[in-house]
Amino acid sequence: MAGAELKTKPTDASVGDFLNSVENAERRTDGFRVLEMFRRITGEEPKMWGPSIIGFGSRKFKYPDGREIDWMAVAFSPRKTNLTLYVICDSPKQPELLAKLGKHSTSVSCLYIKRLSDVDETVLEKIIKDAVEHVLKTG
Repeated sequence: MAGAELKTKPTDASVGDFLNSVENAERRTDGFRVLEMFRRITGEEPKMWGPSIIGFGSRKFKYPDGREIDWMAVAFSPRKTNLTLYVICDSPKQPELLAKLGKHSTSVSCLYIKRLSDVDETVLEKIIKDAVEHVLKTG
């Protein structure tokens, strides 16, 4: 893996064009709302990472083997089955916030939401803000 080229990297593709291409109308609308949340909370302009991830900010990400890469601080993608938010981190605040969020699921680094109407948007904004602060502080 040491010589493998990273497939998910920043591109010059248009974030607006990407969001406008989302077939599911509700997911497209939710995507634009989440875009504005991330933009406001991070103070960063969005950047496409690969063909389908919208990233904000940057940080160094260190693999267990010591290799470092430039990576987005937080991100999201309006996937076919759900909104995927790349905000799950080791923040001690997250378990309590997630318990208050509403209908969702998580994986190692992702928060999955079917639709924004399933969650408390105020809590979602707190999760995004906490994730940004945590990853920028801890690296």
